[in-house]
Amino acid sequence: MDLAVWQIIILVILAFFSILDSLTLNIGCQYPVIIGTFTGLIMGDITLGLAIGATLQLMVLGVGTYGGASIPDFTTGAIVGTAFAAMSHQNAEFAIGIAVPVGLLMVQLDVLARFTNTFFLHRVDKNIAMNNIAGVRRNVLLGALPWGLSRAIPVFIMLVFGKKIVDFIVNEMPDWLMGGLKVSGGILPVVGIAILLRYLPTNKFVAYLIIGFVAAAYLKVPMLGVALIGLALAIIFFKQNFNKQVVLAGNSTTNMMGVENEDGEYED
Repeated sequence: MDLAVWQIIILVILAFFSILDSLTLNIGCQYPVIIGTFTGLIMGDITLGLAIGATLQLMVLGVGTYGGASIPDFTTGAIVGTAFAAMSHQNAEFAIGIAVPVGLLMVQLDVLARFTNTFFLHRVDKNIAMNNIAGVRRNVLLGALPWGLSRAIPVFIMLVFGKKIVDFIVNEMPDWLMGGLKVSGGILPVVGIAILLRYLPTNKFVAYLIIGFVAAAYLKVPMLGVALIGLALAIIFFKQNFNKQVVLAGNSTTNMMGVENEDGEYED
């Protein structure tokens, strides 16, 4: 089974908007289970697409791009895997075997998209300095292009040239390029976390920050454990401050009303 031109066009458009949905739109198209189902509908096998998308969805539950981190894009993998499985009349296991390397490849392309997008970011800063609102709006919209094209172009190439191109890109990409992208991908989360800490009340809660760092870096506590420690500290902090506010509120009321005498009346 060969893909029709209209199927390739729709799948490329779907890949383009799926990453934009995860960044801004948030209408649900960033989830592999949704995109897999749509791809299955386009390919004429909605059951296969749903099975592939649901399997990939389980692989990304609880995973997010917080702090500028790049994660495997199994949404794009769901598109390619479902399309190849439907074309070759294979099962979901075959599709997952294709979708996983595609999702891992998207990590590197995600880093490239982030770097490319800085061009428009500098233009936004320049237009802000010039008080050019129209220019700011235009470059913000243009900034979506690197993100969308980082998914649309690979999907187009894969659908046109087939599975061999995926294996070639993954296996034959130069070590210097892969190494550089991995280093960049490791730096981006650190920069993102630093930006977050810049705007958070870090000085006030630096003790909690140290506890979380020690738990994660030295004690090797999993992220769920670190999150639970943070939750416990937040509960303790809330209770302490809530009780303090109640005491302060009570003292304030007493000072305003005076001291209660033996007859139950308040005296200044």
